[in-house]
Amino acid sequence: MRPDTEVNRTRILIAARRVFSEAGEGVPMTRVARHAGVSVVTLYRRFPTRDLLVADVHTRQWEECLAVHAQLLRHPDPAWALREWLHRLCACQVSDQGYTKAFVDAMLAGRGLDHERLTTDRTVATLLSRAQAAGTLRADLAVTDVRLAIAGNQGIVAAAGRNAAAASRRYVTHMLRSFQSWEGATRRG
Repeated sequence: MRPDTEVNRTRILIAARRVFSEAGEGVPMTRVARHAGVSVVTLYRRFPTRDLLVADVHTRQWEECLAVHAQLLRHPDPAWALREWLHRLCACQVSDQGYTKAFVDAMLAGRGLDHERLTTDRTVATLLSRAQAAGTLRADLAVTDVRLAIAGNQGIVAAAGRNAAAASRRYVTHMLRSFQSWEGATRRG
């Protein structure tokens, strides 16, 4: 592959991610090309269909998610790691109308992006069970409760408009307090 070909491909992927994040994956391909600084012909030469471009952007974002999952699974405090994961995902719900929206929609619907969804469920389940074993999260919490928190945040983001980031942070803070084990909170207090 020629060096300029790889440079253009990278520029297109970076621009597509930014544009999809801001406006969703249905934006005109001309807008992606304009943001990448390439012609529409060059964009279609590298990515003959929108689906191929979206898939490549999703793949790169999923690889980043996997790195975060691995980092959080290694953290010595599983309750902190789960809180961090939920904060990050909910912050992405505010800022990313591309991959995060597609991922959350699949997660809440229980179909689509099956590999990503099931891998994430395993990560959340592992963090939950470790934190419950440590007594820091309520014993009755399940992955479905975490999904409910994500669904609630989706509603908060939609309703809060320009205040979505602050409203989301406040909502997630309240939800995470409800996840705490009374015994664990008393021992730390």
